Amino acid sequence: MKLTGLHLLLTYECNFECDHCFVWAGPSQSGTLTLAGIEKILAQAKDLGTIEWIYFEGGEPFLYHAVLKRAVRRAAEAGFRVGIVTNGYWATDHDDALEWLGELAGRVEDLSISCDRYHGDEAQERKALCASRAAAELGIPGGILRIASPETTDATAGVGQIPAGESGLMYRGRAAARLAGRAAPRPWTTFTACPHENLVEPGRVHVDPLGHVHVCQGISIGNLFEKPLREICAEYDPAAHPITGPLLEGGPAALVRRYALPHAAGYADACHLCDAARHALRPRFPEILTPDQMYGTTAGA
Repeated sequence: MKLTGLHLLLTYECNFECDHCFVWAGPSQSGTLTLAGIEKILAQAKDLGTIEWIYFEGGEPFLYHAVLKRAVRRAAEAGFRVGIVTNGYWATDHDDALEWLGELAGRVEDLSISCDRYHGDEAQERKALCASRAAAELGIPGGILRIASPETTDATAGVGQIPAGESGLMYRGRAAARLAGRAAPRPWTTFTACPHENLVEPGRVHVDPLGHVHVCQGISIGNLFEKPLREICAEYDPAAHPITGPLLEGGPAALVRRYALPHAAGYADACHLCDAARHALRPRFPEILTPDQMYGTTAGA
């Protein structure tokens, strides 16, 4: 497995509790990377030798602004290209936004700002747009991320990290629990492939504050605080993995069949069926389908 990107979940904490969130982020969530943890991750990324991009995400990474600034500086000094994903809550006006972003200029090469109906009201949308304008003034590249509603059939309504031709909303994490019921269900047998993740050569993985390396959010292939990232990548065998193996054979439907899981007749999308299957399998594979934060089973979720 050749990785070129690490997406670090700086924290599971967020000032919002969006219905579409993959990682159940919210104000009461726990788990935040320390500077020491970030240094360990960057050192392992450097040792791996193939990483080009380091992204800082969440939750909301700007909640820990001092740590974020230091982490961005260290990542840039180490030769990585740096990106950040934020909701822009901090951009209360143009001058304030410039202050928040000032020390990131020249180091951040992509600032992605979430801005849609899940991130609050019109006032929050103004903040996101203010953050985007300030970034442009400082020469920080980036753009706005928008996620479509469950009722939207126009795939172009989801802009940014949503694959072209796919729905603007993926029903995993909190979206599976809160939004899937608003979408038209399809027969579970039709979900015979994973449409969003390359499980054989993922290119990028997410690393959470506990050190779990996620090939897809909630599917851990190891913990880099317990085993070096180099070894995790070398040992990853997607076909033999108890979760990715069935997914590669025949998508979430194959996962259900492999383990004879109970299921409904229909689901909103492949992610919805996969999410339900993984919830059912957590007692059997607690080291893989982890941590609790990813499954909404912590007190703050």
